[in-house]
Amino acid sequence: MKYFIADTHFYHEAIIEFSHRPFRDVGEMNKQLIKNWNSVVKSPKDEVYILGDFLYQGDGEQANAILKQLRGRKYLIKGNHEQYLNDENFDHSLYEWVKDYYSFKYNKRKFVLFHYPMLEWDGYYNRAIHLYGHVHHTRTDFFNGTLGPNAMNVGVDMIDYKPISIDEVVTIVNEREMSW
Repeated sequence: MKYFIADTHFYHEAIIEFSHRPFRDVGEMNKQLIKNWNSVVKSPKDEVYILGDFLYQGDGEQANAILKQLRGRKYLIKGNHEQYLNDENFDHSLYEWVKDYYSFKYNKRKFVLFHYPMLEWDGYYNRAIHLYGHVHHTRTDFFNGTLGPNAMNVGVDMIDYKPISIDEVVTIVNEREMSW
């Protein structure tokens, strides 16, 4: 199964207040995000696409410690807070790959993954689905109204702090299309 998540911001104390996350401190947040992830991602063959900002201002060893606790094969679409990738202590083998942008087809429908929301994306006029993060839970009405029914924010603040499956995404987008 394919899953998506963005903006986990592991080790980012200020994100708790900024995004109104229901955690006392960063230790509790990190622990709960790991628990939530592993409650959904069951198989080591499951693919999890992280759409940026996995770790905030942390180092390579912190990233390694978190990634080793998370199930599944992990793929990273780089966000604007991926400084740990440049740390000599970071184990790059913990990701299958790291890219700026990625697209693929699933059940004859194109998916376009990017950290940032885009006004138009490859396949926009052919029902392609654009998954993004970056904006957390801010201006959701604006982004939903401007980007249309086929764009979806998969930031943790929008998806109950756990990865969302590709089938859940398709169901949500299909429902939006019918009411658009």
